Amino acid sequence: MKFVLLGAPGAGKGSQAVVMADYYKIPHISTGDVFRAHLKAGTEIGKLAKSYMDKGLLVPDEVVDKIVEQRLGEPDCVNGFILDGYPRTIPQAEALSKITDLDYVIDIVVGKDIVVKRISGRRMCTCGATYNTNSYSSQLCEKCGKQLYQRDDDKEETVLKRLEVYEKNTSPLIEYYQNKGLLIQIDGSESVEKTFENLQKTLATK
Repeated sequence: MKFVLLGAPGAGKGSQAVVMADYYKIPHISTGDVFRAHLKAGTEIGKLAKSYMDKGLLVPDEVVDKIVEQRLGEPDCVNGFILDGYPRTIPQAEALSKITDLDYVIDIVVGKDIVVKRISGRRMCTCGATYNTNSYSSQLCEKCGKQLYQRDDDKEETVLKRLEVYEKNTSPLIEYYQNKGLLIQIDGSESVEKTFENLQKTLATK
């Protein structure tokens, strides 16, 4: 099965991808992770991407497309994959259609108030542990005892701006995949398990 996951920041794409990858025995491909791997390894395409980033420029679509194409060509993708973080634009979606066919594009839909609550409640520790004030009341890390902190991009005003950018950039993608008959929209406001159960029920009707 070949999936693309769409969803606003905080919609639960990452959590859903982990469950889906385990169930379908296919890799979860976060383009952010792939990017970082290329930069760390110093590959030719990684160096090219870094040359744009060092100038404060966006990495051009054709470079991003090439990175994704290379990753999808690896042996673990032979039975499918879950793409998370790509495509972000119509030109990227068109490029992806030339690389591979897709089975479904899953749009995880969550209300703005829930997203803001989820993300603004996130707290981090320097040891790498992550918590959420909605389910964890202590200000100290359970693992190492250090003080937890909130990232700047998790603050409410920043979250609202991130959502505005997402909606502006992604709404054309939703229409694009709707027109191709690939889009499935799932309510992501419930638990990870319940959301996956609802996804399975929806896929069973297709």
